[in-house]
Amino acid sequence: MSASAINVQSDVRNIALNFPIPEDVFALTVQEVYHYTDNLFKFRLNRPESFRFRSGEFVMIGLPNAEKPIYRAYSIASPYWDEQLEFFSIKVPGGALTEHLQKIKIGDTVLMRKKSTGTLVLDALIPGKRLYLFSTGTGVAPFASLIRDPETYEKFSQVVLIQTTRECNELIYAKDLVASLQHDPLVGEYVKQLKFYPMTTREPSEYTGRITAVMESGAFFERTGLPKINPTEDRVMICGSMAMLKDCARLCETFGLVEGANNAPATYVLERAFVG
Repeated sequence: MSASAINVQSDVRNIALNFPIPEDVFALTVQEVYHYTDNLFKFRLNRPESFRFRSGEFVMIGLPNAEKPIYRAYSIASPYWDEQLEFFSIKVPGGALTEHLQKIKIGDTVLMRKKSTGTLVLDALIPGKRLYLFSTGTGVAPFASLIRDPETYEKFSQVVLIQTTRECNELIYAKDLVASLQHDPLVGEYVKQLKFYPMTTREPSEYTGRITAVMESGAFFERTGLPKINPTEDRVMICGSMAMLKDCARLCETFGLVEGANNAPATYVLERAFVG
């Protein structure tokens, strides 16, 4: 399936609000839906004036299709200053939420709990020179927010975004986003500080392999000219599957990095909300 924007107005299939909206939930309207592949899509919602979040945080998303809606954690892919809220999602066959979420159209209603949270925020890291963003698949979403936040570049002189997917077309979302930053009025001047390293594990591409493998072998550092990761200069954020988190956390610790949190900033952080 080729990438295609869905710009038609919602039809009679639009989800009716037959159930009361809880006080701690926003009922938001779908502004845009874009399907990249058979398995990946993004959607944008209107943003309530009262909603505030830090770039890199996540919220709980659901649909008004049951008295007790099913909610799942979704990283906010848009930056804190955006007038809309963007999300990047996988389509899970038979998934309790995504089976229905993937069918939303412009004008439909999506539920979002009012509180945002997460560990992939700048405040959870101590100052450093370089910020590495390790991601697989839709794990790039919180980093889509951070690379559009001027504060990220003010705190780090170099930002290295690494995304690993199985196939090349799964990289389109991040590639398009990185390309668009050159014309971004807020972060365009910082683009020279950002390096994007897109990798695939199944389909041949410019960069192939897994994050841990190319770093342990030294191939990544040879190709980029970057020095080996060290706890004095480098900070790392990690978002992906449970196996990826474990492998990348172990990698960070072999480099001498220490896991941090909002209440105890250190040299690397990871997000566990999507795997537990």
